[in-house]
Amino acid sequence: MEDTIVLMDNLWLTIAAVLVLLMQGGFILLEAGSTRMKNAGHIAGKTIFTVGVASLVFWAVGYGFIYGEGNAIIGLSNFFYGDYADGVGSVDFFFQLTFAAIALTIAFGGFAERGKLAAYAIFAVLFSAFVYPLVAHWIWSDDGWLADLGKQDFAGSTVVHLTGAMAALAATIILKPRLGKYGKDGKVNDLSGHNQVFTALGVLILWVGWFGFNAGSTGGVADAFFGYVALNTQLAAGAGTIAALFLVWAINGKADVPTTLNGALAGLVAITASCAFVAPWAAVVIGIIGGLIVVVSMKMFDKLKIDDPIFALSVHGVAGVWGTLSNGIFATPELAAMNGGQAGLLYGGGFDQLGVQALSVVVCGLFAFGASYVLLLITKGLVGGTMRVTEEEEILGLDMSEHGSYGYPENVLSESTSNSSKTGS
Repeated sequence: MEDTIVLMDNLWLTIAAVLVLLMQGGFILLEAGSTRMKNAGHIAGKTIFTVGVASLVFWAVGYGFIYGEGNAIIGLSNFFYGDYADGVGSVDFFFQLTFAAIALTIAFGGFAERGKLAAYAIFAVLFSAFVYPLVAHWIWSDDGWLADLGKQDFAGSTVVHLTGAMAALAATIILKPRLGKYGKDGKVNDLSGHNQVFTALGVLILWVGWFGFNAGSTGGVADAFFGYVALNTQLAAGAGTIAALFLVWAINGKADVPTTLNGALAGLVAITASCAFVAPWAAVVIGIIGGLIVVVSMKMFDKLKIDDPIFALSVHGVAGVWGTLSNGIFATPELAAMNGGQAGLLYGGGFDQLGVQALSVVVCGLFAFGASYVLLLITKGLVGGTMRVTEEEEILGLDMSEHGSYGYPENVLSESTSNSSKTGS
């Protein structure tokens, strides 16, 4: 029986890892659909490249920096993972690897539609080696200093989402807004994505993959607790969707589709930290607030002229902060004890857990942003002093300027021919 349970646990964790890996397909459709047609192939190809880079860097040093024997700041063993691997260890390694790849994909959002491929390639290695692993070690390793303080982050609202979003923010600031995004009069110009159907399908794939992300983080099938985590995940996602739709409808008079989709993602990001710690009613509340704040956040970043084409800062950053804090508010005594933590504020836990959660947001957010900013400046020097493509290349589109072919050759070329004909006439 014991051998059977071990087998089932590892089978479940492998399935969960595959679901998390499938989320990259969701990101391809979400990000390609949220950007313009002339950059769609670039977005798709770079996402696959992300998985490749994250896999090799995690194997070489990432896992060792996170889970190797070391100190409260960093792990210092188990590099080039494999000599230490048995079947069980390899399953956990694979599962953790897929999380590292998701964090890097989120960071990529800061480069969208204007970053050089060479710059992204260098930064992808540096982020995967020196930013994500440190935050993950602090929170998820046995001897991490935030773990010792009792930080709760079941599946990564801080470790994955906030870390990736802060790297995206650093890239966005350095690269500056896309051409034509903001007028001299302060007007925000609409550079809409080219395919809302792709975006919606991407969100649905991410939604399904999130059950591997959250429910898979149970690590096994004992007591079917993964079903409870899945329930909370589903409720928060649904609540975030509805909340975002009605708020943007009330504000704009139209039920904006991209904002509604971002509400679903915000609900998922928000519940990621606390999906194993809260009651279902709290999951609904967490999702609702996540859906509401993503709408406000999207408008706030535009007012600040921070150009975020795929809304990584709002969806993964702001919602990640809320998700982290919510754990210190809604965690029940029973679930907190079962998962190694303290009850939240509403259950008589005082401000202890909420304080630890807030500290982790500040420290991890500042570290991820600051370290990413420095590494991006290093990257900038390595690629010739600018990480951004030229104006001509940005106007042409990164599909052609970076890869030599369009993601939609028939559509783009026919449009170019039509425009040339009009000019000639």
